[in-house]
Amino acid sequence: MLHGLVLIGLAAVSWGTTGSVMTILVARADAEPFLVGAARMAVAALVLIAGAKVLSPGPTFAFEALPHGLALGVCMAAYQAAYFSAVAMTGIAVTALVAICSAPLMIAALAVLLLGERPTMRLGIALALGVAGTALLVAAPPTTTGSSLRFLSGIALALTAGLAYAVYAVIAKAAVARVNPLAITTVTFTAAAVLMLPLLAFTHAPLTQVARGWPWLVYVGAVATAGAYVLYTLGLRRVPASVAGVMTLLEPLTATLLGVWLFGERLGPAGLVGAVLLLAAITLLLPLTTSSRRS
Repeated sequence: MLHGLVLIGLAAVSWGTTGSVMTILVARADAEPFLVGAARMAVAALVLIAGAKVLSPGPTFAFEALPHGLALGVCMAAYQAAYFSAVAMTGIAVTALVAICSAPLMIAALAVLLLGERPTMRLGIALALGVAGTALLVAAPPTTTGSSLRFLSGIALALTAGLAYAVYAVIAKAAVARVNPLAITTVTFTAAAVLMLPLLAFTHAPLTQVARGWPWLVYVGAVATAGAYVLYTLGLRRVPASVAGVMTLLEPLTATLLGVWLFGERLGPAGLVGAVLLLAAITLLLPLTTSSRRS
């Protein structure tokens, strides 16, 4: 349904702001990626736990979400660790290109195999346009000066991040039909926060980084993570996982536009074409939600 697509679109736009916030955190707090990843999981978990206690304080609330939530927490922690490790080996642009473009393809394949979703020609075209548009939007020549083995290892980690996100989307889609979305999200990020804690051992002076950048870390955790994933999970109740995968490509589009508007980055001809292709892909999804509502 259109309502679900709008919720997923809002979540993707919110995720797209994290790149700009990361830029500010690096400039003002000398923040490291692992610190940001662990902090956003921890803040999101605290916000969701507080919300869950207010809205549904009963013990059954969390118990029913435990199996799916723990699995989703492992996926989320794996995504964070793999993505940030890949950035260190291949650079931001290449990692984003591989991880973000591969995830919708993997989601579509897993949705067919595990959820029984039937892909349509329109969805296939939207997927192709979305992946091509994202590639044009974020593609850049590799800037790494390391060995080819290190670069290939980074590519493998970026693909691992894409797979972790795809598995997350498929599990979440299967879970939301039976379990409260807030309960699932709460358990997910509580588990992810615990799993991310060991990564702080690989950061320099984490408490100093938090002290310098705490307002932005709170925003990333509370709004762009906790709030966004609640919206995403609610949207999954009404939208097929494969369609949601295409819609989340609004994330790189938002990140690119914010880079242009806030930091004076330039969007070349290829980027403009990529943005148009992404918008065309999302436009193609609208009739799918209409037909889903009628069925």
